[in-house]
Amino acid sequence: MCEAHNHADTSTAAATSASGVTFHVSDMTCGHCAGVIRSALEQTLPGSEIAIDISAARVTVDGDEAAAADAIRQAGYSPERVN
Repeated sequence: MCEAHNHADTSTAAATSASGVTFHVSDMTCGHCAGVIRSALEQTLPGSEIAIDISAARVTVDGDEAAAADAIRQAGYSPERVN
């Protein structure tokens, strides 16, 4: 449930595939959440490839793992590395 908009999104669409570090972000539940996370990652790691799968609550990003995790946390979400 996205607390910002009080709705759930069951979208299964994923962005372009990225290789790199993957995080499980259990509190990313909708397109709004994914957009906030994508924006935070784009600001922190410009030019990095980012893939987001809302239905699996996974974010994959090329670039520095610590910086990516910190960007997701600073955006208000809880990343847990999965690979």
